[in-house]
Amino acid sequence: MGLWTDHALPHLMDRVLRTPEVNARRGKVCQGLHGRVLEIGFGTGLNLRHYPAGVSEILVVEPSTSALRLAEPRKAAVSARVDHVGLDGARLDLPDGSVDCVLSTYTLCTIVDVDAALQEVHRVLKPDGALHFLEHGRAPTESVRRWQHRLHPLHSRIAGGCHLDRPIEELITRSGLMIGDLETGYGDGPRPFSYLYRGRALRAG
Repeated sequence: MGLWTDHALPHLMDRVLRTPEVNARRGKVCQGLHGRVLEIGFGTGLNLRHYPAGVSEILVVEPSTSALRLAEPRKAAVSARVDHVGLDGARLDLPDGSVDCVLSTYTLCTIVDVDAALQEVHRVLKPDGALHFLEHGRAPTESVRRWQHRLHPLHSRIAGGCHLDRPIEELITRSGLMIGDLETGYGDGPRPFSYLYRGRALRAG
């Protein structure tokens, strides 16, 4: 994955994505998680402190070995079992209908085949399961979208393939998932980088 992407970037993201504001959002999106949870884009384990007591097992998908090493102290601090089950959310080695919840935070922006990943999420969720998501993506303001388009080529190279302008709501619904609740709005930081989607999507059919 390269020196920058696999070694330096996980350390940088570990700092950038654990501000008090981001931690508050993580706490909200993790509410209601229970049972067997699949977390795609586990990173350095920044969500672990926010998992409710009702979570019994956490299956994690993460391609970066450096990020997983940084996560070790956080894994040791939780009571739920944590297992690394894959490198790519678009190809999950899990049976159909085998998880109660899926968690994705700041992840759908970077998965290369994001449509395949969301179809896999739909497949592995139990019939009454839900995807809990916290993502940044396409802004509703035309001037901001223009800046997202301009900044994307450089930003993507620096930020490990991150897309600034993915239409998160549209991506989720076209996978067959049905959004049950959704909050959107600009967060902290420059607007091209900070339009947020937080919510829950249910397995439909």
